[in-house]
Amino acid sequence: MKNLNVIALLLVIIGGLNWLLFGLFQWDLVGGIFGGMDTAIARVIYVLVGIAALYCLTLFKKVS
Repeated sequence: MKNLNVIALLLVIIGGLNWLLFGLFQWDLVGGIFGGMDTAIARVIYVLVGIAALYCLTLFKKVS
């Protein structure tokens, strides 16, 4: 379970950094690395980041 928490945290950090770069410079990190926002691998990463964010909602019980 600890490994799942670490993976989820890593994915949420990647998503946060992606939003930071997009907000500051209008550059999509994930899309830039994988050839655009519409590529299959980029979309998979976006979905994984979203699922990780939903999973992280369950971690509130552990930190409160």
